[in-house]
Amino acid sequence: MVFKRLLGSLGAGGPKVDTVLDPGAVAPGGVLGGQVHLEGGDADFTIEHITLELVARVEVEHGDGESEGTAAFDRQVVGGPFRLAAGERRSVPFSIALPWETPITELHGQHLGIALGVRTELGVAGARDKGDLDPLTVRPLPVQEAVLEAFGQLGFGFASADLEAGHISGTGQRLPFYQEIELTPAPAYAHRVDEIEVTFLANPAGVEVVLEADKRGGHGAEGGDALTRVTIDHAEAARTDWNAQVESWLDRLADRRPPHASGFGYADHTAHGHHDEHGSGRRSGPGVGTAVAAGAAGLAVGVAGGLVAAEVVDEVGDFFEGDDEGGEGEEG
Repeated sequence: MVFKRLLGSLGAGGPKVDTVLDPGAVAPGGVLGGQVHLEGGDADFTIEHITLELVARVEVEHGDGESEGTAAFDRQVVGGPFRLAAGERRSVPFSIALPWETPITELHGQHLGIALGVRTELGVAGARDKGDLDPLTVRPLPVQEAVLEAFGQLGFGFASADLEAGHISGTGQRLPFYQEIELTPAPAYAHRVDEIEVTFLANPAGVEVVLEADKRGGHGAEGGDALTRVTIDHAEAARTDWNAQVESWLDRLADRRPPHASGFGYADHTAHGHHDEHGSGRRSGPGVGTAVAAGAAGLAVGVAGGLVAAEVVDEVGDFFEGDDEGGEGEEG
């Protein structure tokens, strides 16, 4: 295993840490497990706390452009206090719940280019030292997967995904950023919209789906952005005709029809304009969870087509290499 030696105020003789996450992807709201492995330094140390921090690479818009930064979106103490003797090896198991709004990073094994990490922080001798940063893989909830699968079956393709700093007005968003999954239009909609952006805001009861369409103008049609929001109960994932439901959302977006009640019995608000961004405003076929369906697989293939796999890995790798403050890796 690879230990990161804690440097900074502790000096080169401080303890070393290596956090190992349980294998496999975790869904939003699910439980992330693993172990924090410690190796004592040249002297005894009191480990006051072991804290895991969830971090993400986000895009921040400014008046003169856009930049990338790191946002922490959850912190949980998983161990301590205890005495770590010189040279002692100790493992601390942990089990933490992911926030429901945690972005998804993959679709059917294809990485979306979203960089999430678990940073391990040790409180030692009155100081805090960030000693390890590990990539976090998050799979979609059944509702999220069903919606994306329907888009794929309707002919939409994956273009890109990113995390935007800010808040979407009129929603129950809790994190300081939101995920946008950009889709290229299906042939049947290509004359009406340039692209569709999908945002999922999950909570224990269900998922808010925010759809934004960049509408085409011309021939007497009004262009611009159209926005619609729908709240879906988690239980609807397995018993909804998602192709028909997504088609109805798209028709309302493309035609800018007035708001009306959704088929789910929740308020379905349709609005015009953009997100209040950066701090201002029974699908068909087999049930969800069976073999990879053609629609979702199609979007997943689009990931590889729109973003060269090696480039995705490099981008995410750069996030962890550039943001890891724990010092140099060392074989242990």
